[in-house]
Amino acid sequence: MVGLSLGEKHFIQAGIAQDLRCDGRRRRTYRPLSVETSAIPQANGSAKVRLGETEVIASVKAELGKPSASQPDKGKVFINIDCSSTASPAFEGRGGEEFSSELALALQRCLLGSNSGAGAGIDRTALCVSEGKICWDLYIDGLVVGSDGNVLDALGAAIKAALSNTGIPKVLIAAAVADGEQPEVDVSDEEFQQFDTSAVPVIVTLTKVGMHYIVDATTEEESHMSSAISISINKKGHICGLTKRGGAGLDPSVIHDMISVAKHVSEEFMNKLDSEIAAAEAAENE
Repeated sequence: MVGLSLGEKHFIQAGIAQDLRCDGRRRRTYRPLSVETSAIPQANGSAKVRLGETEVIASVKAELGKPSASQPDKGKVFINIDCSSTASPAFEGRGGEEFSSELALALQRCLLGSNSGAGAGIDRTALCVSEGKICWDLYIDGLVVGSDGNVLDALGAAIKAALSNTGIPKVLIAAAVADGEQPEVDVSDEEFQQFDTSAVPVIVTLTKVGMHYIVDATTEEESHMSSAISISINKKGHICGLTKRGGAGLDPSVIHDMISVAKHVSEEFMNKLDSEIAAAEAAENE
């Protein structure tokens, strides 16, 4: 947590009220975004995202597994987040562990939908190889290496970029088997299918400071917030998930307005992210 004097807090709040933040941005403006793909060569897909001074890395590892009995036509996705103790003094000791757990839970709510898979931003049916018998399990790991606010949005962007960079090996089922038996499979070392990220959302966090809410809050701005809502929105403008933090309650009409703002902001953020991903992949193929 950033320690601010009363004068600094008034300065931040007054600037936001006048739509002029400390770094010169308006309330609904993001900091510069950059993307680097294939940041971890050993993974099936990976990406590094920098949002202002916040920097995160996401990697995707694909392994064959067995679908759950309750969802035999879907693969499984696991999300784990770690916060480097060098990223922020707040991450030293148990502070980093608690924030990591909070981020992982928020990402699950925003990207994976309900337990039934309804509303999921990541299509787990595409991970099914043989219904009830074989599926792909995706292990998504995120690492926070630099923290200056809005870590959740940055991680969401990094996961989308890493999934775009992910190649799933083609699988051939060797022969038909009787019910209850596991089929033999042949996993290709040369042929890969690109993971479809067209429905994967971006996460937009709106942070309430004073009477106003802002996007892409810095650590200083977050230290003065009363509450924040994170909304995952896909290209079609559909909401895939929502999570809230902060103790202050929000009137339903305010939440409705925040969702409307998030939908508008998400379109610009999505376009910028897609452009950065395309540029990173083009640079990688040169």
